Amino acid sequence: MSPQSPSFGRRQMLAGAAALGLALVPATRAAAGSIPARPFGPYGSPLRRLNERTLYVDSQGRGDHTTVQAAVDATPDAPGQGWTLVIAAGTYRETVLVAQAKTGLTFVGATRRARDVVIVFDNAAGTARPSGGTYGTSGSATTTIQADGFTAAHLTFANDWLRADHPEITATQAVAVKVMGDRSFFEACRFLGHQDTLYADTLSLAAFARQYYRRCHVEGDVDFVFGRATAVFDRCELRTLVRDVPFRPYGFVFAPSTAAANPHGYLATGCRITGESPDGAYGLARPWRPSSDPTAVPMLTVRETWIGPGIDVAAPYVNMSAGYPWQDARFGEYRNVGPGAARPVPENRPQLTPEQAAGRTVRACLGDWRPSTIGDHLRSAPGR
Repeated sequence: MSPQSPSFGRRQMLAGAAALGLALVPATRAAAGSIPARPFGPYGSPLRRLNERTLYVDSQGRGDHTTVQAAVDATPDAPGQGWTLVIAAGTYRETVLVAQAKTGLTFVGATRRARDVVIVFDNAAGTARPSGGTYGTSGSATTTIQADGFTAAHLTFANDWLRADHPEITATQAVAVKVMGDRSFFEACRFLGHQDTLYADTLSLAAFARQYYRRCHVEGDVDFVFGRATAVFDRCELRTLVRDVPFRPYGFVFAPSTAAANPHGYLATGCRITGESPDGAYGLARPWRPSSDPTAVPMLTVRETWIGPGIDVAAPYVNMSAGYPWQDARFGEYRNVGPGAARPVPENRPQLTPEQAAGRTVRACLGDWRPSTIGDHLRSAPGR
């Protein structure tokens, strides 16, 4: 995604998160204090596993592995049944790759509080690779998920790279997580970053990967939810960050790049779009037509969602490039409320009819896939 000017420092990012009780890496302090007697909470331990397909991760050495990547690598490729990683409270400063062969893998935060278990790194698109060149947007991701059937609950995925710390870098995209697999489910997770926080994408143009984000928190500034997946955001909070820049809009919440053949793009339903930026400082979305797919017809539905005052009500949608007007995208709203949902310029806020809205639902987007809760997933595991 195209970068914008430098914004603010690390202390402001942390202050903004603290305002919601969302400290970026609180587990560091927790780990330095008292050590819980049961670091893996209700999910067993290496001495009392949920089953033979459960591994335990703890940065202090009380599990099977001290890093998330080591635990991922220890699971078999293409297993007949999925494996589970139970991750103890801590800050795991590493990059993680869940390769395509690691199907059916589950990450569970042991404390059931996403703020306690943080996977974080600080690469940007313009960061130099040790082997030469730069990482690029996809390569900047702290966590990359290629496998189908991935599930995560009660975790934080973050990229804490900051523009203010690196004025020499102009490619400022810094992805917290890139998700490409079909049937990817995130429950009560947090995604923290600035530009391009959550890359909800697919493995190829022909793949219509389905992703379901339930009761999650996503924050950022420029295009911080973007990509071509069929992605559902159900009762999530999408939070815009304060920026110290001389222009508007400060950024955009969504930048979908849906393939033309995909009947479903991004859906935000029952969500809250919040932030502490000035009124009207952010756009709701802009259509992304990447060079890899200039025929993309981006799709976004925002329905029955509370939209805060930080969204520009007169011009919530903006062109990303002059040759592709936002009016050609598949953008639509339905029964939204809040100060940011006002329609002073009705033609700039396309509204769905009830008949159209009936085809843009969670059920329609997910098709024959019915994600189970984490509790159901673990209770059904053999060996419990």
